[in-house]
Order: sequence, then C-alpha cells, then structure tokens
Amino acid sequence: MTTDELIIATCLKAGKIMVENGSEISRVDDTMMRIAQNAGVISANTYVTITGVMMSIQGRNATQIAAITQRTIDLEKVAQVNQLSREFAAQKIDLPTLQRRLNSLDQASRSFPLWLQLVGAALVSGPLMIMFRQETINTWPTVVIGTLGFLVYYLLNRYLKIKFLSELAAALFIGFGAEWALQIGWGTNVNDIIIGSLMPLVPGVPLTNAVRDTLAGNFISGPARGVEALLSAAALGFGIAVVITLA
Repeated sequence: MTTDELIIATCLKAGKIMVENGSEISRVDDTMMRIAQNAGVISANTYVTITGVMMSIQGRNATQIAAITQRTIDLEKVAQVNQLSREFAAQKIDLPTLQRRLNSLDQASRSFPLWLQLVGAALVSGPLMIMFRQETINTWPTVVIGTLGFLVYYLLNRYLKIKFLSELAAALFIGFGAEWALQIGWGTNVNDIIIGSLMPLVPGVPLTNAVRDTLAGNFISGPARGVEALLSAAALGFGIAVVITLA
C-alpha cells in the first residue's frame, strides 16, 4: 500500500466509524480533513453521506470509497476517534499506528454492556413520572415496562438486524404491558406509563443530527437522517396505535 492509499484508507476508516456511530456529518468531514492535513496532504476532497464516505487527494491518482451499511448510536466511539486524531496531530502516534488503532476500535463491541444499557433505560423511563407528574404511583411500572421494552428491542435488533421491526415489536410490548399493569391495579394512568416507557427508544440523537446537518448545508444527509428518525417514530407510534385500537 502506497503512502497516499494509506492516508485515504485511514481517513475513510475514521469517517466510517464516526458515521456508523451517530456523529454529525460536519464533524466527520472535519476529522477526515485534519487527519489528511496532519499526514502531509496539502489539498484533499471528501464526500460524506450516511450511506458512504469518499475521499481523494488532488493532483494524485488516489481515490477510495467506503460503504456504510449499518448505523447505531455509540458516541463513545466517536469521542475515541477524535482522541486518536488529536494524538496523531500532536505526533504522539504515526499513521500506521493510527490505522491499526482505528481498525481495533472498529472491531470492538459496544462500549457498554447490556446490563448497563438496561439500567440507563430504567433511569430514562421512571424519573419522568416524578419530573413531569410529581407522582410516584406510576414510576415503578414505567421503570419495569420501559426496561423490558428496551430489552425486547435490543434482542430483536441484535438477531433480526431490522431496526424498525424491532422498534415496532418493542412498542407493542410496551403498549400491552401498560394495559396489563393498569388492569391489575399497578398504575393509574396508562398514557403516562406508555410515554415514559417509550423514552429510551425515542430517536433523539438522529433527529438532532438531522437538524444540525441540514443547518450546516448537508441537504442530502440531513433530510435522510430526518426520514430515518421519522420512520423510527412512526414504528413506535404504529405499535402503540395498534394496542390502543385492540384494547
């Protein structure tokens, strides 16, 4: 592999990891350009979307493309890529070392174990009852149903690899679980329980990134991420609507 090919491959790997894990497009483009400039490239071109990353070096016959087939939210990996870029800029590591560490980061599993994600889902679900309703009677059913709903989503998405179907199934579980909790007297307001339990599944980061990308002038990635977030919201809403219709 020539030096130019190594530079582009390293930049593409950094960009690919960042897009796959929820970074906004402007940050991805900036990180790739900084790595290239610190590697000695005077002028380079990058083209970043949520489905692919492309880079070329002007004046040289060097162009590469990296496809992006999966996306999730893991801002820990985004931060680690930025940290590696800073270490490379400070000349603490060389280019081959940067590429090896990026490859290791790309192959690493999610930073947080399942049990910690479930704890996070519980903390997101239950405290809403206290924060907005100033009551605790619906807090515990919301914590339990929200945590189990997130578990349903996690397991289905892990094995089926179909995000929207996993969200739909999780919404159905949450809806029926809230109705069941109300019937056995474990809660007083089914709407509050449903809303709180859905919070861990709401696509807040993708929607925020969609707005940021659009405002930054990325009129392909911004609306595309917006559509993705709306589809997730529609899957959640459709699941709850089915429960309300059947209940």
